[in-house]
Amino acid sequence: MTARRHKAGQDEAEVDMTPMLDIVFIMLIFFIVTATFVNERGLDVTRPDSEDPPPTKAVTILVSISAAGVISMEGRDIDVRAVRANVERLIAENPDSSVVVQSHPLSESHLMVGVMDQARLAGAAGVSIAELN
Repeated sequence: MTARRHKAGQDEAEVDMTPMLDIVFIMLIFFIVTATFVNERGLDVTRPDSEDPPPTKAVTILVSISAAGVISMEGRDIDVRAVRANVERLIAENPDSSVVVQSHPLSESHLMVGVMDQARLAGAAGVSIAELN
């Protein structure tokens, strides 16, 4: 019998990378198509710097909300529906005035948003938020 001599390069198996690359690209496309994109909702709140006091040229209309949810304006308790009428009256007296809503940290946020909405509907040029101490 004759011995066959094999060349070293003929018996070596080559690994075909094409199927693996195809699977990787298909998985990539699958994950891109099925990905959910987060759409965050929220309020844009601009807090004033504590170091710089606001200019005192215009009159500031102050509305405070206590921890119990009591809305106070000019030393008297009012309902959230009365905020608009009171702010309109004060803006008629001082057209350049702005509204500051002082809310206690334990008060409910829907009251603060309601007061801010009523102040904007009344025509306030600027509505700011401050923390009630």
